[in-house]
Amino acid sequence: MVAAAPLTFALLSLPFVRAQTYSATYAPSSLPDQTEEGQSGTNKCGTSNHQDSMCQNVYMNGVDDFCFYAPPQPGANATIGDTERIEVSWCLKDGYGTRTIPPNTIQGAHFVQTPDYVQITGVGNLTQVNIPAGDSGGELDPHGADGNGNPIGGLVFSNAFTGQYVQVHEWTNYMSDTQFCFRACKDGANAPALCQHIYDEMGCAWNMPANYSSGVFERCEGDSGEPMGVYGTSTFSQGDPSTPPAHDPPASSACTTVPSIGVASLSGSSAPTSTGAPSGSASGSSRATSGSTGSAPSATGGSPSGAVSTFTSPGWTLQGLALFMTVLGGAWIAV
Repeated sequence: MVAAAPLTFALLSLPFVRAQTYSATYAPSSLPDQTEEGQSGTNKCGTSNHQDSMCQNVYMNGVDDFCFYAPPQPGANATIGDTERIEVSWCLKDGYGTRTIPPNTIQGAHFVQTPDYVQITGVGNLTQVNIPAGDSGGELDPHGADGNGNPIGGLVFSNAFTGQYVQVHEWTNYMSDTQFCFRACKDGANAPALCQHIYDEMGCAWNMPANYSSGVFERCEGDSGEPMGVYGTSTFSQGDPSTPPAHDPPASSACTTVPSIGVASLSGSSAPTSTGAPSGSASGSSRATSGSTGSAPSATGGSPSGAVSTFTSPGWTLQGLALFMTVLGGAWIAV
């Protein structure tokens, strides 16, 4: 809500000036164990999902193929603020070597692709991914206080821009116990501003105004919209006396709804082999981790197989429920 006092902004030049340069670019088919000093997890994750995975790679491809970061363990001290440096990746699909988002966690998801970024917004019972009930959440990004990222060593990849997996260097992810949003910006001059990470107390709706409706799973094309916090020639600073409203949600079109989004089997399945992705280059620690080894997702895109149960809108399908009960009787590991 806009405060009654006049808005006060720090006058700054717009951050659309020049493209960023990055010290390392990785391909998911060729990753080291770790990419940053002090990393608690791994980037060499193998291809089979399991609920003890310490993988810290995220994939942002579509409404039925996305990941986000959440705590590795449950507990009262597992708030996003307390665990931001050690979050692990949770994904809908198998084939990435991450943890699997449990069935019935996601209650609405909205994927939009713009010329500059891909974005997922939604709601759910995120206590099932170890976020404590009542946690209003926090922000995760590739920078952090020391430049190593929150989580340290977290990497993001997408095949939405070119059909091949590329690393996304600028991204921002907000998580709470009931809401999530993740934006991954295509490398370029606009990326740092459109994936700004300085508004960590403002939450999803302010940073990424979009659809957060429950009971709907959809994919849309959209406009890139305005960078968070920038209003004409003025830039809002968190902590200023007055807080401006969020920007209006950017225009979207060509929306396609799906009745359900798949959840991967915990038993794992092999992802396609790489065919010509850029080779990775290590820039961080060589300290070994307990992460599994093996081929990573294909550089040519394509969804890994292995979905066995579904989130549906508005309820579960009988087939999905039956399959979920099969999983409960077999390899499901509670967290």
